[in-house]
Amino acid sequence: MRSVGVEEELLLVHARTGKPLALASAVLAAADRSAGQRARDDSADGAPEHAFEKELQKEQVEFATKPVTEMGELGDEVTRCRAEAGRHAASAGALVAALATSPLPARPSLNTGKRYAWLGEQFGLTAQEQLTCGCHVHVSVESDEEGIAVLDRIRPWLSVLTAMSANSPFWQGQDSKYASYRSRVWNRLPSAGPMPVFGSADRYHEQVRAMLDTGVLRDEAMIYFDARLSATYPTVEVRVADVCLDASTPVLLAALVRALVETAARAWREGDPPSRVDTDLLRLAAWRAGRSGLDGPLLHPETMREAPAAAVVQALYAHVQEALVESGDDARVREGIAGLLDRGNGARIQRELLRTHGSLTSVVIECARITSDSRA
Repeated sequence: MRSVGVEEELLLVHARTGKPLALASAVLAAADRSAGQRARDDSADGAPEHAFEKELQKEQVEFATKPVTEMGELGDEVTRCRAEAGRHAASAGALVAALATSPLPARPSLNTGKRYAWLGEQFGLTAQEQLTCGCHVHVSVESDEEGIAVLDRIRPWLSVLTAMSANSPFWQGQDSKYASYRSRVWNRLPSAGPMPVFGSADRYHEQVRAMLDTGVLRDEAMIYFDARLSATYPTVEVRVADVCLDASTPVLLAALVRALVETAARAWREGDPPSRVDTDLLRLAAWRAGRSGLDGPLLHPETMREAPAAAVVQALYAHVQEALVESGDDARVREGIAGLLDRGNGARIQRELLRTHGSLTSVVIECARITSDSRA
């Protein structure tokens, strides 16, 4: 069975005001101390390890789960990492919130290091404003050739994942009118967005080299396609999702992404060609998903025409159901989809919290509580 892992970026916020706090260094230092203490308790040799890393801005922190094959185990990993992040943030005087953008006005501060300094100089205000938190799903593949066959075949379905995960309706203190405004801010970067059909691993790597040779991008990690071959692991990395408010949602997304990968790999082995839907249409589907989330129409991946969000989500489920049954994830995914369509994604919940509590500060504080209390 293919292994799967999740990366989540979390927002660091003030416990009373809900405003973003530039405390990533303090949170990571707390993680270092905790890992060091565990290593000493276990009499382990070598440098202490933990799941946390810095990100572009000092107001956020990232964690990566271990690769696993069972979704229950992945849920435990997500829950554990969120809880650890909360403890480390508390030691630094902050909360963590699984919010894809800050509802409150923010002036982000780029992290230290040559790479972040280069990003700030190269991309200017685009980098300075890029306080966004995503959720990336890694699924193992057997080779680069299989990975590219997968990328070529999952393209039309990725916008559905954006809609399901949408958790960023507010930007700089205002309702953006989008469900995933993070996706719009992220796509200001020159290499972000839908990818073409590559046809082969050689063509993919040739395209990556050509993009790096332009000098616009510093390294391969700046190939920000919606989905890509990981430069570090033997995985396909799907990057279209907002960080999700409830801890169960990234597990649902991971199960769907693994099923998408398996379905696409099987189609490749059986000689079925990928859909040649134009990249410009995929950009429109991505925009529509970011605008609507689950509360408006989406572009159906098989027709590129508007359809109700629930119907499009069910079409994704039908597309991958055989793989879900074989992996043992079918019941979990059916239940997860039903719950998500009933309660709504993070964007709907944030707007409901604002109507109930009347302030964006209360929205942030309540979302921080949900981040800490929810179980996958």
